[in-house]
Amino acid sequence: MILIRADGAGYSHALIAALWEQSLEFSVGYPVTDAVRTAIARMPAWAWQVASNADGDLREHADVVEVTGLLDLSTWTGTRPDMRVVVRRELPHPGATLDAFEIRDGYRYQTFTTNTPRGQLGFLEARHRVHARVEDRIRTGKDTGLGHLPSRHQNINEVWVELALIAADLLALAQSMLLTSEPELHRAEPKTLRYRLLHTAARITRGQRKVFLRLAEHWPWALALAKAFTRLRQIPLPAYSQHHRPAPPPHEHGDTGPSAGPHRCPQPNSGDLKIISGRPNGLLKGQVRISP
Repeated sequence: MILIRADGAGYSHALIAALWEQSLEFSVGYPVTDAVRTAIARMPAWAWQVASNADGDLREHADVVEVTGLLDLSTWTGTRPDMRVVVRRELPHPGATLDAFEIRDGYRYQTFTTNTPRGQLGFLEARHRVHARVEDRIRTGKDTGLGHLPSRHQNINEVWVELALIAADLLALAQSMLLTSEPELHRAEPKTLRYRLLHTAARITRGQRKVFLRLAEHWPWALALAKAFTRLRQIPLPAYSQHHRPAPPPHEHGDTGPSAGPHRCPQPNSGDLKIISGRPNGLLKGQVRISP
């Protein structure tokens, strides 16, 4: 089953109807109307359940409750009887903007609607709240080129957008797969990654029939970058079938025809990360082999 999530800005009758016609599950932000506020005020204290985090732990000072039965959803129930409305309340963080109802009650309220027929309310609410990470990716996408289109010509802008999306994907994959041991870099913004890693001074050298990337000794994040390169080389490369086998390099010998069988790209050997200290010129610290 495919789940579609959106915040309150994406809520509309047309969206809900379109998702329903496609037999898709949805979890969409719902406006906190006067009817919702009235339903919240009528809800007894024992009906509220403790909210959960995305990892399953209980969320402190947060509760959830379903108010579907206290709302007039007659415009929906005729064709969409499974539509549910869930409310989350939470103590506001310092600086949060509250309306008059929330100021009087002391909680901040958020509402969403879903057609998922089963599951604990805490799980459904935590599942819905995970969509907030999309906003982070939109922001980072703007920082990697989506915020400014370079041309008045549509074709050029289309290529620009594709390249910007590739850049955003590469940064996200690098943070989730290569920088897990570096907490600051793992959650850093593109501007920070650009300064600390992507703009690192380096020198490509060759020796022992290998190619090395040497990093500047004085750079504080040189070791983190070297470890990221090593992690990258430890990821298994895809195998190619005999029908999609890439052309071999000039020095490769043996049968290269269709009967050669499956081909797998060369795998990295151990010792790809080398730390060099005490160099005479004092310029080099990290050395990473970048090709076999």
